[in-house]
Amino acid sequence: MKLFNWRWSRSVADAGSVYVTEKHGVRSLHVGSDTIQSSMRLARPNDLELAYTRSMMGFLLFNPAPQHVLMVGLGGGSLVYHRLPQTRVEVLEINPDVVAIARRYFQVPGGDERLTVRVCDAAEFMEREGAGYDVIMVDGYDDDEPPPSLSARQFYLACRKRLAPGGVVVVNLWGSDRRFDEYVARIESAFPKATLRLPAEKPGNVVLFAFLDPPGDPRWDELEARAGELEAQYALEFGRFVRGLRKMNRNDGERLYLSNPA
Repeated sequence: MKLFNWRWSRSVADAGSVYVTEKHGVRSLHVGSDTIQSSMRLARPNDLELAYTRSMMGFLLFNPAPQHVLMVGLGGGSLVYHRLPQTRVEVLEINPDVVAIARRYFQVPGGDERLTVRVCDAAEFMEREGAGYDVIMVDGYDDDEPPPSLSARQFYLACRKRLAPGGVVVVNLWGSDRRFDEYVARIESAFPKATLRLPAEKPGNVVLFAFLDPPGDPRWDELEARAGELEAQYALEFGRFVRGLRKMNRNDGERLYLSNPA
C-alpha cells in the first residue's frame, strides 16, 4: 500500500485527519480513521469503485431523470457528477480539506457550471428556505459513524421539506452499526409514506430510499425491464438492485410495495 507522506488536519475540532492511500491501482480517501470513505480506480476514474456508491444510484429505478441533485458529503466526488451529465449537482461538505483533496487527487472540477460545492454545515443549510431537489443523497460520516446532526430526525424532516415533487432522499448506512435500527426508524418516521432498503453488494452497507410520495407499486417485470434499460445506459448492476429490493422489502410474487404499512 502506498500512503502519501502527508496528512491534512481537519478544520473542525471534533474530527481527525484527512489522508489518501493507494493500493492495487485504487486511490482511497480516509477521514479520521482507516475506514475508506471514497475510492477511485486510477485506470477508470469515472467509474464507481465502491459497491455502496453504485447501490445509491438505485434511485434511478424510480426517478430516472433528475434535474437537480444535492449531495451531503463530497468524499472523492465521483457519485453523481460523471454519471448524470445533464444534471445540476450541489454538494455540501463541512471540511475544506476534503474539498481540496477531492479536487487535487480525485478529479473533482474546481469550477463548473453543473457543479457547485459549498463548504458549510449541511444540517444548518437544510433548515433554510431554498430550491427543491429531485434527489438528496446523504453520505456523511465522522470517523466510523454519522454525526448526530446528520442522523437526527429533524435533519431528515428538513430534507423532506427541500424535496421537489416526486423527490427521494438516498441515505447510506452501515448495517453493522449498533444504532442502525434507530437510524432507520428516524428516517421512516420522517418519511411515513414510503421507504425502501437496498443492501450493497458486499455485506455492510445498506442504502435507504425515502420518498416524498410513493411512486406507485411497480410490478417486478416492470422493474426488471427498467433495470435492463438502465444497465445498458449506465453500466451499473441494476438487475442486482432489483433482486436486493426483493430481499429486504415488502413484496409479493408480482410487485414491490412502495407504500409504508399503516
